[in-house]
Amino acid sequence: MKPIVQISLDVIDLKEAIETARMAMRAGVDWLEAGTPLILAEGLHGVRALRREFPDVPIVADLKTMDGGYLEAEMMARAGATHVVVMARAHEETIRCVVKAGRDFGVKVMGDNLGCPDMIAGAKWLEELGCDFVIHHIGYDERRGIAARGLRMPSPLDQLRQVVDAVKVPVQAVGGLSLEQAIACPSHGAPLVVLGAPLTIDADAFKTADGNLEASLRMICDAVHAQTV
Repeated sequence: MKPIVQISLDVIDLKEAIETARMAMRAGVDWLEAGTPLILAEGLHGVRALRREFPDVPIVADLKTMDGGYLEAEMMARAGATHVVVMARAHEETIRCVVKAGRDFGVKVMGDNLGCPDMIAGAKWLEELGCDFVIHHIGYDERRGIAARGLRMPSPLDQLRQVVDAVKVPVQAVGGLSLEQAIACPSHGAPLVVLGAPLTIDADAFKTADGNLEASLRMICDAVHAQTV
């Protein structure tokens, strides 16, 4: 598939999220993500607001669903999300419920392998249960905690190629990537490039990062869109 750039709106203020999304659209971003902090702060209202403002843009609702899968997916679909996220560490039945809701309401399901003891097996499990995409994810707390103990911070690039080779669905790599690493994801077989903290969002304050963000986003989008997978 053609590489896609997704911006994760991991902010807690709806006005700021919409302003950031407008800037991202001008820069060439393809998908918007209602990040977990935004969903916690604004819930369905945040997703509805993004849908009103951007009627034709795919919107990922990063629910990180662990239970109540059908209802959560249905609610976000009715609010305007086109993609929802379920965790591989959820019970099998929860994943199946999210997948069923996805089929019933016309939304795609992204399965997230965050925290899996075996990340490759977790990705395969998500695909087997019907997820449309795999998010290969090294978590915020995991990265920071390990680095604070003086150890090498893990990266999704460590096993990205193995995950890509293990599944047939498109893969997205998430978790502390540098700008250069994010741009290189399609060359590793992962066509869904997500931009969030720390590239576009201040990871500590959950605010849009300072600097000429629009110009940086445009450069990233041009570099990603020029590639093939």
